[in-house]
Amino acid sequence: MLQSLAHVCLAGISAGMFIWLVASGLTLIFGVLRVLNFAHGSFYMLGAYLCFTVLKVMGGNFWVGLVLGPLVVCAVGYAMERYLIRYVYHLELPYQLLLTFAMVLIFDDLVKMIWGAGSLSSPSVPGLSGSIPILGRNFPVYNLFIIVVGPLVALDLYLLVEKTWWGRIIRAAASDRDMAAAIGVKVPALYTAVFVFGAWLSAVGGALAVPYVGLLTTGMGETIIIGAFVVVVIGGLGSLKGAFLGSLVIGLLASFGTRFIPMLDMFLTFILMAAVLLWRPQGFFAES
Repeated sequence: MLQSLAHVCLAGISAGMFIWLVASGLTLIFGVLRVLNFAHGSFYMLGAYLCFTVLKVMGGNFWVGLVLGPLVVCAVGYAMERYLIRYVYHLELPYQLLLTFAMVLIFDDLVKMIWGAGSLSSPSVPGLSGSIPILGRNFPVYNLFIIVVGPLVALDLYLLVEKTWWGRIIRAAASDRDMAAAIGVKVPALYTAVFVFGAWLSAVGGALAVPYVGLLTTGMGETIIIGAFVVVVIGGLGSLKGAFLGSLVIGLLASFGTRFIPMLDMFLTFILMAAVLLWRPQGFFAES
C-alpha cells in the first residue's frame, strides 16, 4: 500500500509541475497586465511542436530543442501582444477572452497546416530515459527530473519578482500603472516583456512535455489551459505562490482520482474548484 501511495504521489507531483509552468506564466501576465489569455495553452502546444521539430532537424538533440523551440514562441508572443493584446487592455474581460479564444482556433489550424492533423510520437531523452526503483517499484527517471525542475522554476521566479530591480518594476506596474509611468517606467515595453516571458514559461513547459506525453496533438493546449485556469482560480488570480500550490493539489488530485476512483476522475478537479469558489471566491492566496 505504501509503495502504491508513494508512486501515485510522485506521478501527481510530476503532472502538477507541467500545469505549474503554464499557470505561472498565466498568473504573471494577469497579475501585471490584467489580461486572462485563453491562448496561453497554445504557447505550450507550440513549444512542444517546435521542440519536436528541432529534435528531428538536429538529429535528436533534446536540449537544443528545449532552448530553440521556446525562443521561437517568444517571437509569436511578442507579435500577439504588440499587435492584438495591447488593444484590449482597457476592455472588459469577456472581450479579452473572446480575442484570445479566437487565437486558440487560429493556432490550432496553423499547427494542423504545418504538422498535420494526426498525432506525433514523442522521443525519449538520452540520459533521462528508463526508470529507477523506488520502494521496490520502477519509476520513470524523466518524471523525477520534472519534479526537480518545477520547484527550481518556482524558486527562480520568486527571486526574480521579489529580489531584483526588474521584479520591483513589475510589482510597481501591477500595483499602479499610472504611477509607474509617472516615475519613468516604460509601461508598454514592460507589458510586452512580461507577456513574452509568460509565453516563454508556457513554451518551456510544452518543450519539457515532449518526452512525457507520448503523443503530440493539437488539443494538448486546450487540455493544459483548463487545468491552468483551475489552478489560477484556486490559488488566487495573480498569486504565483497560489499557482504553485494549486498545481500540486490539482496534479495529486488527478493522480489519486485516476488510481482509486477513475469514474470520477474528470470531475474531481471541477468539484474542488466549485468548493473553493463557494468558500473563498477570491482564491486562497489572493488579496482579500
